[in-house]
Amino acid sequence: MRATLILLCALAATTANAAVFLNGVAIDGVVNQTFENCTVRIDEKGNVLITAKGYEVQAPTTVAPPATPLVPREPVTKKYFLVTEVSAPPLAQYDLDVFINSVWVKRISATDQQVIIDVSKYVFKGKNVVHFTATKNLKEGRKSASPTHFVKIHIGEGTVSESNVMLDNPLVEYVRTAAEDATFNDDINMMGR
Repeated sequence: MRATLILLCALAATTANAAVFLNGVAIDGVVNQTFENCTVRIDEKGNVLITAKGYEVQAPTTVAPPATPLVPREPVTKKYFLVTEVSAPPLAQYDLDVFINSVWVKRISATDQQVIIDVSKYVFKGKNVVHFTATKNLKEGRKSASPTHFVKIHIGEGTVSESNVMLDNPLVEYVRTAAEDATFNDDINMMGR
């Protein structure tokens, strides 16, 4: 009965242009799987959220929710960068999967040092959708509940000078703190030029 419910939910999510997540990681396109002793929740966007202890997705899929139709898009002329800020590694205990226009870019962890990535190839002129899946990582128990322990991601137009990257026009800021303990799936729109 439980496997049938998951299958029906997955089919409903696929037809409604939503996505299926296992422990906070998108698993659209995964077939022939059974999850035992799990909780299934459908969020306000129609995404199917499966929480199953003992299951781990090794690598995120390359499609993020919600899928956008494939249409030719004009490349940007500006440079776009993703820059992370972690206040006290690893106390926030969040893993953040970043997708730009439904393409997986990188998983950022609260244990990472500062990450700087040129994300220009994922950005197009006009409206772009940045999707974040934030998963609390409590495998070693909770280390902090302080809102001052955070993982923050900045995305924006930038320039490179010598060995430094400057965000001249920050467009997106996303933060998760140690005070939180839920799984989050958030979309933020940004304009490319």
